[in-house]
Amino acid sequence: MCSRTPFYAMMTADSSRLGSGALDRQQIKTARDLLVKPPVKESLLPVLCAAAFAASTALMLATATILVPPVITEHVVGPKAHH
Repeated sequence: MCSRTPFYAMMTADSSRLGSGALDRQQIKTARDLLVKPPVKESLLPVLCAAAFAASTALMLATATILVPPVITEHVVGPKAHH
């Protein structure tokens, strides 16, 4: 089990240990492991929801375009006058 000793408490002022390295390698490794952030897991759910919404909107627009009758039912250009 990892001890929760503060980093500053791991350092000693003992001059006999300062010459050979003030910190224990295992304590340094433990401190570095505690500082490493876990990788962020990205979720695909928001992307799939956005894609499903876009697809359903496109299908509804296509359906409405096909089923709704045209607004203008008369010819825009009238019959030509006979001279």
